[in-house]
Amino acid sequence: MSVAQVFEKLEQNFNADAAQGLDLVFQFDIEDDKTYHLVINDGSCKLHDGAHDDPSVTLIMNSETLQGIVSGETDGMQAFMAGQLRAEGDMMLATKLGELFNMG
Repeated sequence: MSVAQVFEKLEQNFNADAAQGLDLVFQFDIEDDKTYHLVINDGSCKLHDGAHDDPSVTLIMNSETLQGIVSGETDGMQAFMAGQLRAEGDMMLATKLGELFNMG
């Protein structure tokens, strides 16, 4: 599965109910691919190519880690502790990803 397909899957598995009242930008710096960002605004989710001017949180990882987390094979917190995933900005928002997207 390509990185673009992983993000399409994420977008399809978006939980709109969990995003009511939220206004967030999750940026994903994929070290061996491109940068993408997801804009979550009051129950909607839009995927964009490239960097955002002011992301709420930026998650930095390689494509293998991304695919593992989205498929449910890799636990995001374990990837973070192992140094496979780094976060910049509001790190607590990264923990919301599991609520906002049905992983696995």
